[in-house]
Amino acid sequence: MTDLAGAIWRKSTRSGGSGGDCVEVADNLAGVVGVRDSKDPAGPALAFAPATWSAFVAGVTGQRQR
Repeated sequence: MTDLAGAIWRKSTRSGGSGGDCVEVADNLAGVVGVRDSKDPAGPALAFAPATWSAFVAGVTGQRQR
């Protein structure tokens, strides 16, 4: 299990003004990117390798990977 203690979470820039239905991402930890549901911050979180997360973001935004 990946330790996400010390994660600094930020909401998606695509979040609506009401703040609902969002994900939060923590990319401040070495070697891991955390993703969780903003409505349940104490609930489970997913952990991805940074390259995997970058590939996902590039795929959903239509951008090329750096």
